[in-house]
Amino acid sequence: MTSPRILMVLTSHDQMGNTGEKTGFWLEEFASPYYVFVDAGAKITLASIRGGLPPVDPKSNLPEWETETTHRFKADMESNKKLQNTLAIAELNEENYDAIFLPGGHGPMWDFAQSRTLANLIKTFDEKKKVISAVCHAPAALVAVKTDNNVPLVKGRQLTSFTDSEERTMGLEQVVPFLLETRLRELGADFKKSEDFQSFIVRDSNLITGQNPASSIAAAEEVLNALN
Repeated sequence: MTSPRILMVLTSHDQMGNTGEKTGFWLEEFASPYYVFVDAGAKITLASIRGGLPPVDPKSNLPEWETETTHRFKADMESNKKLQNTLAIAELNEENYDAIFLPGGHGPMWDFAQSRTLANLIKTFDEKKKVISAVCHAPAALVAVKTDNNVPLVKGRQLTSFTDSEERTMGLEQVVPFLLETRLRELGADFKKSEDFQSFIVRDSNLITGQNPASSIAAAEEVLNALN
C-alpha cells in the first residue's frame, strides 16, 4: 500500500473576539494527530488559511495542557520548520491528497467558518468521497459548505463538535461568533455528543468528527482506518 497523503489545515486567526486575548489552534489537537499520521508513515502537508506560521493558542502551551506529543513536537526541529512555512489553502489542489484533517482551537470559529476557499476544498473532497476529519471547533469549517443543490453538506449527516455545554463551561459562549453545536443542528446535522470533555468521535461514511481535544487521537486513528 502506498503511503496515505494527508493534508492538515490550521487556522490563521489569532484574536479571541473583542476580548484582547490571543487564540489560534490548540497545540495538542495538532500534535497528537500529526504523530499518529507520522508514525503510520503518512505523507503530511501542512497548510493554513493564509499560509506561513499559524498562531498557536497560548493557553495550549501552558504546562497543564502539555502532553507527550506536544513535548515531542516542540523538540522536533524539522516539523517545527514545516509549521513555520505552511502553504496557503489557495495554493492547494485536492488531487494531491487522500484525506483532509482539521485541528481545532478557537481560531477556526472565525476563519474556518468564513473561508469560501476552504469550503470549496471540503466540498471537492466530499464529492470524491475522500476522508474529511475535523476535531473540536474545526467542524466550524463545515458550516459554510453546500452541495451543488445549495443544501448544507452537514444536513442529515451524523457528526459531533465542541458542544454548547462545553463552551459554556469555558465561559466563552458570549465571545465566540456562534455556538457550534447549535449552528450545526440548525443546518440539519444529526448531532451526536458524549459527556463534556470526554473522548468521542463520530464517523459517517467519509466524514469523521471529534467532540473535543480529548478526541484528537481517536479521530486521527479513525482517519487511518478509513484510508485502509
